[in-house]
Amino acid sequence: MPGIAVSTSRDLDLVSSILAQAFVDDPVIRWLQPDTRHHKQIFLTLARWVHGDDASIDLAVRDGVPIGAAVWDAPGHKISARQQVGSMAGFLRGLRSRMRYGALLEQEFGKLRPKEPHWYLGQVGATVQGVGVGTALLRTGIDRVDAPAYLESSNEANIPLYERFGFEVTGEVTLPYDGPTVWPMYRRG
Repeated sequence: MPGIAVSTSRDLDLVSSILAQAFVDDPVIRWLQPDTRHHKQIFLTLARWVHGDDASIDLAVRDGVPIGAAVWDAPGHKISARQQVGSMAGFLRGLRSRMRYGALLEQEFGKLRPKEPHWYLGQVGATVQGVGVGTALLRTGIDRVDAPAYLESSNEANIPLYERFGFEVTGEVTLPYDGPTVWPMYRRG
């Protein structure tokens, strides 16, 4: 089996395409926007406007083919007024009539996030399952992390992977409007 190489990337279009493919069956993304044609726009908005220029974006490649990506925010990450405006426009295109779901998601996730400085793993996903893409991406990110880290797992099946990297489940939250369950996870620095 060919090895997986991980490097940084600023190709937001490619990263967004990979994440849209990786999350096509994700319970939270499907709840947020059931129409998969709009998923790439959601991930592009997250990468460009929510995470922004300071995000650490990793791209996993196997045999010359990009097959995974991860997006991290450093401790103290804040969204500027310009980013807020850009994200609203992008989410309007991606979420359409489901904008209130996006607002509810951000409200719920905002309550869960730790108050102390931490790295935030916004997204990690692979288009090919079971070959170590998630492990390679997490190892690269964790090697860079110099403080506690936090994520919200939208898929219970991924919890053991995160636990192998020192994350611990800190709760369980069910999103409104018959939404899926999410597991906040924290890793001490």
